[in-house]
Amino acid sequence: MENQRIFTMSFGSVYKLYINKAERKGRTKEEVNQIIFWLFGYNSSTLAKILEDETNFKDFLNDAPQLNPLREKITGVVCGIRVENIEDPLMKQIRYLDKLIDELAKGKKMEKILRT
Repeated sequence: MENQRIFTMSFGSVYKLYINKAERKGRTKEEVNQIIFWLFGYNSSTLAKILEDETNFKDFLNDAPQLNPLREKITGVVCGIRVENIEDPLMKQIRYLDKLIDELAKGKKMEKILRT
């Protein structure tokens, strides 16, 4: 049930929360965008269109231009759940993003966050 609710939420509403979390910790909107671009293959213009169209999270994930193969290196716990153990592929993508935003807010260097 909770999964269905997150999938129907607009990506833009959650995106604002990601930006706020990052900025409270001295990070930037550009860094959040860099994570989104790296993880899902979007760019500035496609992200702007998603935000403008109020695209829901499910469509945001399903329409991702190119999922980064290095995303499989993202491990750890987010929201009390180990990301590598999540079975639902869409929820796993959301938790990957959550985990990277958490790492950004905790002050990790971008090179480490992007697994380079």
